[in-house]
Amino acid sequence: MMDTFASPPRPARIVCVGTTTMDFIFGLDSFPVGPLKFRAKSFHAVGGGNAGTAAVAIQRLGGEAHLMARVGDDPIGRQALDELRSRGINTDLMMVHPGAKTTLASIMIDGAGERQIVSYTDPNLPTTVANVDLPAGTDALLADARWSNGALHMMRRARAAGVPTVLDGDIPVIPDELLALSCIAAFSRQALAENTGSPEVEEGLRRLARRTPGVPVVTDGAKGLYWLEHGQLRHMPAFKVDVRDTLGAGDVFHGALALAIGRGEDVAQALRFGSAAAAVKVTRFGGREGCPDADEVERLLAGAA
Repeated sequence: MMDTFASPPRPARIVCVGTTTMDFIFGLDSFPVGPLKFRAKSFHAVGGGNAGTAAVAIQRLGGEAHLMARVGDDPIGRQALDELRSRGINTDLMMVHPGAKTTLASIMIDGAGERQIVSYTDPNLPTTVANVDLPAGTDALLADARWSNGALHMMRRARAAGVPTVLDGDIPVIPDELLALSCIAAFSRQALAENTGSPEVEEGLRRLARRTPGVPVVTDGAKGLYWLEHGQLRHMPAFKVDVRDTLGAGDVFHGALALAIGRGEDVAQALRFGSAAAAVKVTRFGGREGCPDADEVERLLAGAA
């Protein structure tokens, strides 16, 4: 694959395809125990999901984000769409399924910051995808594999149009078809081990490289990230920040990475931008609410130069 991509003369247009949810977050002193009534200290309703949060990050960082995901035609689905639109996300590609329920999660956070999550995905929410194409002028595609049919459809369209693709590989089993269509395949350390059978970073990346023509990447929290470049293992240390909340950090990383690729940056530059965006995000609470803007990321990059 190419190491650099042509830079657009306008804000980069990035299509995100995958999952979006609504999260209902309750703050409590301690987790509920037993069939009693409990009163929360705080409450927030906010969108979540890999592709949805990545799209918000892209928009906050100065890109133009288009989201393709599935919701039901229920009140939660309408709330999810309203929340995305309020953040400037283009929702023309969203698929609203009559009679289906929108994916949601109830998240309880105790006084120590630990989380307890109960989520629901409607088994009747269709996994099929309409025969849609990329918007004109798309500069990069980010796909999360949690909706593999949607990811495969749009990655094929991107390949045909010569649009670079970033794959968010954060599930236990990634179909080979998706890996074969990726320009960059970025995994968490756990997902890399699950998909390659190797707990070792370098061996896992080399096994992954045999399944994708693109650049295999793994993020490893405070240890930074690793990738293969022309067969050589490369390492990028993590930015040193005070970590308060890691919720959504991976989604912010993937969104920022795809935005940088869409703007024409090379792989190393794009990975550094994604790493910096995720580093700013973990210094504050919230997934989408914690997404940084471009100035915040640039200040961190300048301070680390």
